[in-house]
Amino acid sequence: MSALRIVQNQNRGFLTTDLMDAVAEYLDMPPIAVYEVATFYSMYELEPVGRHKICVCTNISCMLRGSDEIVAHLENRLGIKLGQTTADGRVTLKEVECLGACVEAPMFQIGETYHGNLTAEKIDKILDELD
Repeated sequence: MSALRIVQNQNRGFLTTDLMDAVAEYLDMPPIAVYEVATFYSMYELEPVGRHKICVCTNISCMLRGSDEIVAHLENRLGIKLGQTTADGRVTLKEVECLGACVEAPMFQIGETYHGNLTAEKIDKILDELD
């Protein structure tokens, strides 16, 4: 998993079949074992993503605390839907099942940073500070 993460980070945030094959060869594993991991976990991308990937938790804790409003605000603000990337390639908006930070629901992750107890105002401030 770490090897896939490193390779993905060095390839503008996504994996290709050639890169997964190289990881399999390096780790002396069957390529299918690497593909299974890459397609199972939401942290891996198989298509190009924006410079900033916003992973919005929509699991039960976040849903009960308003993740649907958070998603609607992000979609309105960015002009894209879940699973899409802005035309300028700046932001990808992704729905994820759980980020393991239920105490701060509703929340999302950008890069390695978690942002919790989200409100529309807090989201706008975070987005305004992205490069």
